[in-house]
This record gives sequence, structure tokens and C-alpha cells, in this order.
Amino acid sequence: MTERGQHMLKHTVRRSRQLSAESIARDLQTWCGLQIITTTVHRELHGMGFLGRAAASKPYITKCNAKCRK
Repeated sequence: MTERGQHMLKHTVRRSRQLSAESIARDLQTWCGLQIITTTVHRELHGMGFLGRAAASKPYITKCNAKCRK
């Protein structure tokens, strides 16, 4: 992948972090004319330090718990 392609990939991910690798590959094909597959997108993103992580779900604090915290 070229430096320009890597720059466009980084820009695309920072703009919207919720895009899938398939949609990123499609965007790069239409914007830059790059012929890129999903596997390459995954590999490049991992190399750049973008790892797919989901936030842990945490229970809401009830009024009783909030009162006990004080």
C-alpha cells in the first residue's frame, strides 16, 4: 500500500471509527481508485495501532447506590 493510501485510510478511520473494513475498502476504491481488499485494510489498521475494541458494558448507578457512595 502506498503512503497516500495509508494517509487516506488513517483519515477515513479517524473521521468515523464505526465503519467496517468492508465499507472502508469500498470508500478507498471510489475516492482514490485503489484496488484494495478487506484483509489489507485489517492488516494496515493493525499496523497503525487501530485495534477493534468494544467498551465494557457497566450497570447503571441506582439512586440507592449513589446515596451509599456519598
